[in-house]
Amino acid sequence: MEDHGIPVISLSGEKGGDILLSLSGRLTLENLEMVDRELRSQLAGLAPASLTVDLAGVDYLDSAGALVLVLLEKGDGSSRTIPQRFVNVTPQAERIIALLNRLDLNSQHLKSVEHFSIFEYAGEATFYIIRGFRHIMTFFGELLVAPFHAVRHPRLVRWDAVFVQMKRVGVDGLPIVGLISMLVGVVMAFMSALQLKQFGADIYVASLVGVAIVKELGPMMTAIIVAGRSGSAFAAEIGTMMINQEVDALVTMGLNPVRYLAFPKVLAAILVVPLLTMYSFIFGIGGGMLVGVLGLDLTVFTYVQQTLKAISTFEVVSSLFKSAVFAALIAGIGCQRGFQARGGAEAVGSMATSAVVSAIFLVIVADSAFAIVLHYISN
Repeated sequence: MEDHGIPVISLSGEKGGDILLSLSGRLTLENLEMVDRELRSQLAGLAPASLTVDLAGVDYLDSAGALVLVLLEKGDGSSRTIPQRFVNVTPQAERIIALLNRLDLNSQHLKSVEHFSIFEYAGEATFYIIRGFRHIMTFFGELLVAPFHAVRHPRLVRWDAVFVQMKRVGVDGLPIVGLISMLVGVVMAFMSALQLKQFGADIYVASLVGVAIVKELGPMMTAIIVAGRSGSAFAAEIGTMMINQEVDALVTMGLNPVRYLAFPKVLAAILVVPLLTMYSFIFGIGGGMLVGVLGLDLTVFTYVQQTLKAISTFEVVSSLFKSAVFAALIAGIGCQRGFQARGGAEAVGSMATSAVVSAIFLVIVADSAFAIVLHYISN
């Protein structure tokens, strides 16, 4: 009998002779481990001289089920192989079995879930980190050479692609950057006003919002938005080209994929992200001004004057430079993750997610380093 698609296995024949293995039901990936365990337990100790597999009762056979049957030829894992033949095979099952290369499968064994020790996990993690670091260094090495090549051969740069990416990263990102920056400015001004109002220091709301937006929040918010919008898009675009072997086609035509695909994206991001950051400054301070004018009875002139007193030219320039570095990190890691995509659509999604997470992490690390360095430079 058959219960919920679980295959039924029966053996007939004498020990050491020809064994007839009859199967019925479904042999699929879902019941792979159960079928393999049951087959090997029933064949244990029989030492068959040959094995005949009758597939007359099999309703459905996928490649995983065929793999279980083909690996029975290996027997108990010793060097001895069992002569094997299949009878009552449907054309579809015959095609699936024919796809399996038995010479390559003889050295393989089906493995159930294994429990690794902590040392094996540590070794695998170390190997993964080293391999990832090597890939990143190789990619960024090629990317650093690209600007010098562009200076020597400016006509080889895909300027049309640079302008297209400038629109996608910059112009298309203006609404979301402006909205979020204004809302953050409003929230900061409102929350700080609740505290400063107790001491009659409402005027310093303008200074607090201005310094926070210009020195930290403006570049950070813009970078995070660009990482979510453009970094993931870069990874998905190049990842899809890797899956479709379009990058291999570029290499075959003699084109450098990093210069052809990655450099225009990185250059466009470096050019427009500082402008987006300046845009964030304006809307963030504007959001604080709304609270100051409407809720604290400050005039627009007073608010602007207090903001200008609190912000220096050095802070504005350093924040714009910082945002350009953030842009290079975001676009670079997005392209690098795209070139690492292997497999199918799932790999593209995984690399896009990895690009966003890695970019945000690198932005935070770089911002911490800038905070320390700029503190000592300004003092």
